[in-house]
Amino acid sequence: MSAEAIVATADPAASEPGTSDVYEHRAFGFWLYLMSDAIIFSLLFATYVVMASTGTDGGPTGRTLFSLPHAFGETLLLLLSSLTFGLASLAMKSDKRAAMLSWLLVTFVLGLGFVLMEIREFYGMVQVGAGPDRSGFLSAFFTLVGTHGLHVTFGLIWILIMASQVIIKGLTAPVVSRFFRLGLFWHFLDIVWIGIFSVVYLPGVL
Repeated sequence: MSAEAIVATADPAASEPGTSDVYEHRAFGFWLYLMSDAIIFSLLFATYVVMASTGTDGGPTGRTLFSLPHAFGETLLLLLSSLTFGLASLAMKSDKRAAMLSWLLVTFVLGLGFVLMEIREFYGMVQVGAGPDRSGFLSAFFTLVGTHGLHVTFGLIWILIMASQVIIKGLTAPVVSRFFRLGLFWHFLDIVWIGIFSVVYLPGVL
């Protein structure tokens, strides 16, 4: 369902041509932002692939540093958070505000668990002398995975702000419009993480 359709469902007045154009323009602007973000991640992926094969500088490699069960646990948390966000969207469309807030809370907890697992992984690597300053490979790894983790952290802050707006303002057309863009952002992070799991962790361990 498009942003315009979702907003119109939340507020019939939003189906007026002038109002719906505003939300369509905002959704389009956000798509442009996501495309620019995709370009940034593409460059980070390309840098990592080159550094993973040529930039270890005799130091540790993915085979000695990465834990597949740990990365799988992170993947599970993030994918489940996408599922719960989808359930929050369904609750929103059914005008069930309490259920929507509950699913948003579950999404937040799962996302927070992902970030904490990532911090734990980074801390453990630094403790054994495999920090970002050790080699080009590790610099590329920390930059790619850390940038994604930073995006997830921003997403968590956005979820808190979103929940506050739903509580205070209700499911008004502007709130629903913002919720739609938050959903795009959150699912985009899932796609990027699947790329990280496939390009960084799997080849690094197998």
